[in-house]
This record gives sequence, C-alpha cells and structure tokens, in this order.
Amino acid sequence: RHRHKEKWAATAPRIPSTRLALHHFDTNYSLHLGALWPSVRAALLCEQKYGALLNNFAAADHVPQELELLDATDFISEALQKVQQWQREMMAQAEMSPPLCASISSKIKCYTFPRGDITRFRPARPDSLGLLDYYLMDAASLLPVLALNVQPGDFVLDLCAAPGGKTLALLQTGFCGHLAANDVSISRTKRLYQILHSYVPKEVRDTVSVTSYDGRDWDQAKGGTFHKVLVDVPCTTDRHSAMEEDNNIFHRRRTKERQMLPMLQLQLLMAGILAAKPGAEVVYSTCSLSPLQNECVVERALDIAEAQFNITVHVEDLSHFRTLFQDTFFFFSDCRLGELVLPHLTANFGPMYFCKLRRM
Repeated sequence: RHRHKEKWAATAPRIPSTRLALHHFDTNYSLHLGALWPSVRAALLCEQKYGALLNNFAAADHVPQELELLDATDFISEALQKVQQWQREMMAQAEMSPPLCASISSKIKCYTFPRGDITRFRPARPDSLGLLDYYLMDAASLLPVLALNVQPGDFVLDLCAAPGGKTLALLQTGFCGHLAANDVSISRTKRLYQILHSYVPKEVRDTVSVTSYDGRDWDQAKGGTFHKVLVDVPCTTDRHSAMEEDNNIFHRRRTKERQMLPMLQLQLLMAGILAAKPGAEVVYSTCSLSPLQNECVVERALDIAEAQFNITVHVEDLSHFRTLFQDTFFFFSDCRLGELVLPHLTANFGPMYFCKLRRM
C-alpha cells in the first residue's frame, strides 16, 4: 500500500489562474462596488453579450433589415432619436437643454439585442468584393470611440490598436484624415492587418499607417501632431481573466507584469497626451473595473502633465453618455472621473472604463 510517497511539490494541483483572478476581484471589487459586486461577479462569469458593428464599406444594405427582423436595433441611432424627442419636448416647454447629440457620430452603427435577450449573431459574411458585413465586438467598446468624437479631416492616433475593433470603428466614422494604428506586439499587429484587409477597401487602408512601436516612446517620434488620440491600454482584462486560463495575466509567472500594469498604463497615457496637439482630445480606456487602473491612472497623469511638462489637461464631462445609453448599458454611478460600464446579467457588456481629456 505504501510503495511510493507522493511528491506534493510536483503533483499538487496548481491553482487555476481564473480562480486567482476571482479571488483578487472578490477582495478588491467587493470594497469598490459594494452591494453591486455579487451581480457584477455573476455577469462576469456568464456569456458575454456582443454587438454587430456594421461595416459601412461593405455592400450590405440588406443587413440592417435582416437584423431588425431578429429584433436587434442600432443602439446609437436609437439613443439619438430618444434625445431628439426629449429635446423637442424640452423646447416645447421653452427650456433650453444641452445639445447631447452634437457629440455623437451617427455614422457608426452597431446592432444589439434588447436587454435580457441572449440571442447570438450569425458569423459575418463577405459581400461581392469579399468585405465582411459586420464585426462582432463588445458594444461597450464603441463608447471610447464615440467619446473621441472624430471630426472631418482629423489626424487620429490609436496608440494600442490591436486586435483592431476600435480601429475599425474609428474608420467607420469616415472622418479620419489620417489614422496611425500602433501596437507594440507584432503578433497582435498581424491580427490588426487581417481585420483591415477583411473589412476595409484598399483606398481607405491607404490612409492608415500600422506600426509596432513601444507606445511609451511615441511622443519622441511624433509629439504634438494629432487632433484625437485613443489610449486603450493593456489591463487585467477582467472578463477574460475570470473565464479563460489561456493567456491569463493572473498566472503566477505573470505576477510582476500584472503589478506593473498601472505604471505601464500611466506611461502610455502620458505618451498619448504628449502626442496630442494643444486643444486636442485624448480618450483613455480599459476593460477593467479596477480604480487603480482607471481613475488613479488619469489623476496621476494630470499631475505629471502639469508638474513635469507644464501642460494643463482638462477632464471632459461624459455624464451625458449615461443618459444617452442607459437603455443599453449598466453604468456605475459613483465614478470619480470618467464613466464605467458594469457587466449586468440583463445587459452583459463590459467592463469598459473610459475618460476623455483635453490638452489645453
């Protein structure tokens, strides 16, 4: 019976990274989100909800009708219609209301199923020229792009662009005079190229330059040249970390990398601010619930911009996004800076944090 002695060090089961992630979240987010955490936790562990970003470059006029027959709606145009109606009512009462619509690009169209409806979209299909008709993504990922509010002819920098969903959405506005799409990872940049080739015609691809610089050094290459900068930083990708063992940042071997994330995020945001022209706008975003990766990074960047570079950065108010999109997403009401979409069982998008800054 006792022929061999078990070697515990070699045979004891490793604690899965997903369990380490959940333990970390339970410890930290129960404090940050309080009574909301149990429902957010449940949503993180359930199937994520997707939106279908329509590809304006594809010959796919039939697609909106097809999606509407399935009871999906374009959440962006729906929000704008609601606000226009609300503003008409306000005007009728002779009260002036803030022009909420002015800052949203209606060229971006993204279909979602109603709250509580967990229907899945069919896979994307190519048109006659081989361009795919829509791109499936977390619909909350469009909010940072909408917040950036690209205007005709803008020079736009997407500092951490791969895998490419937000880059594609920026191009859907039709407004980018030039788009610089950068990502430090060469393998992820390949994925970005694939998306551009699958969705974007050559004449539009020619307005995009794809690079693989370390984003932290970007300002040394091309400082102060962009009208709009998106800084969608690497983060703890909370939903992935809670669900997937593969490429999980909570793996024991990646502890140091994870602990260094807020520093990396701060360096990337600083590079983004320095890449922006005076008067230009920067949107910082993560797919994490962590205030250490969200508000704290923004606050620290504001301090450093002022102290070390004598640059004043103003935080723009995005609370109207909550009003606009409250029917589609579940927003956290207690964010110190910026906006945070919380995963919710009836609207299982996010997490997505985004904050808009203006370099003065």
